[in-house]
Amino acid sequence: MRKALKSLTVSTLALSLATGYAMAEDLRFTVWTGNEAHLDMLNGIADGFEAKHPGTTVTFETIPAGDYVQKLTFQLAGGNPPDLGWMFEDSMPTFVAAGAVEPLTDTLENAEAYDLADFSDPAMSLWKEDGEIFGVPFSTSPFMVFYNKDMFDAAGLEDPLTLAEKGEWTLEKFRDVAKALTKPEERFWGFEFKDGQGYDTRIMHAVMPPIRAYGGNGWSNGECGFEKAEAVEAVEMLHQMVFEDKSIVPPGEQGDYFSGSSAMTINQISRASKMPEAGFEWGIAPLPSGPAGEAPVIGQAGLVVFAKSDNKERAKQFIAWMTNKKNVEVMAQFFPPARVSVLESDAFTEANALIPPEQMKHVAAAIKEGEVLPSHERAPQILAAMKPRFDALWRADADVEASLKAICDAIRPQL
Repeated sequence: MRKALKSLTVSTLALSLATGYAMAEDLRFTVWTGNEAHLDMLNGIADGFEAKHPGTTVTFETIPAGDYVQKLTFQLAGGNPPDLGWMFEDSMPTFVAAGAVEPLTDTLENAEAYDLADFSDPAMSLWKEDGEIFGVPFSTSPFMVFYNKDMFDAAGLEDPLTLAEKGEWTLEKFRDVAKALTKPEERFWGFEFKDGQGYDTRIMHAVMPPIRAYGGNGWSNGECGFEKAEAVEAVEMLHQMVFEDKSIVPPGEQGDYFSGSSAMTINQISRASKMPEAGFEWGIAPLPSGPAGEAPVIGQAGLVVFAKSDNKERAKQFIAWMTNKKNVEVMAQFFPPARVSVLESDAFTEANALIPPEQMKHVAAAIKEGEVLPSHERAPQILAAMKPRFDALWRADADVEASLKAICDAIRPQL
C-alpha cells in the first residue's frame, strides 16, 4: 500500500511539473515609452503577476510613438505578433474593425474583485463595440499646458496657472504671453507643439485644442468640420502665431521645452517624469479657454490583447491584473485613471510627487469634462489624406481657409 501511494505521489508530482512546464508562458507587451521610471513601474506590476502565476514572464518592448502603429502592424502581419500592448485611442477603431484584437469581456467580468462598473461609461465607450469590451483604458490623460515658471517670473508675467485660477487664461492671453516671451535672437520660442511634432505625427494634437475652444471639431458623424468657420478662425490664430508673431516653433526648427528652449508646450502628465532633468521651475495649467469656453481635450490609451497571440488567456488575465484598483492607483502617478474611485481619491491628486495636488486637481477636472480626439475606423487613411494638405497649410503665404477646405475635400470620402 505504501509502495502504491509512493508511486501515485511521484506520478502526481511528475504530472504537476509537466503541467507547470507546459503552462510556462512568456508574454510580450508592446509600449511606446522608453522612460526608465515608467518601465520600472510596469515591471513592478508584472512582478506581482508573475508571483501569482509561476512560469509566466512579462517582457515590455518599446516601440517609439511615432512608429508604433506601423511597426506593430508589421509585426502582426509578419508572423511575429506580440501578445498584448498599448493602443492609441485613434487607432483602436481600425484594429477592432480588422479583427486584430481580442474581446476581454468574459475575463474582466469574472476577475476577482475587479469591479468593472468602476470604469465610467464615457471612459469605456471608445473601447467597446457591439456589447463587447476590446480594450481597457489605462491612461485617460488630458492635454495640459506645461510652462517654464522661471521665464514667466523673469519677464514679470503672471503664469498660466495663476491666470487660470483668476479665470483669465484665454486663447487671447495665451497668444499675448507667447509673443512676449519669444526671443528670436536667442532662438527661444513662446510655445511649441506637443513633442515638437505638431507639423508631422502630432497634427491633431496641435490643431484640435484651439478648434474645440472655438466650438469646432475635426470631424463627427461622417461630417468634416475643418472647413467650418470655428475651425478656420482657430487655425488662422495658430498660423498667425507661427508666421506673424513668430512665437511658435516654426516648421523646420526643433525646439525643446524640456531643455528650456520654449516657454510653454502642451503635453500629458506622463511627461512630468522628464522634468527633474529640466533645470528650471515649472508648472502645469489647463488649456486656455476660447469663444466656446473651456474645452479640455483628452488623450486616451488602452490595453489590448492581439488576436494572433499564442497566449491569449494569460494575456487577458494580465490586463485584468494591471487594471485592478490597486494597480490603477500605482499607475496614476503617470497615467490618469479611468476608474472613478481612483480619480476622485487623494490617491490620485497625491500620486505624482512631481506635481502638487492643487495642480493635479485641474487634471482631474479636465478628465471629467474633456473629450477625446476624433477617431474613426479609417483613421490611417484619413490621416494619410490630411498630411499633404496640412503640409501646404504651414507656409507663410498659405490661404488658411482654402487649405482647410482642401483637407475636407481629401478626407470626406473616408468619413
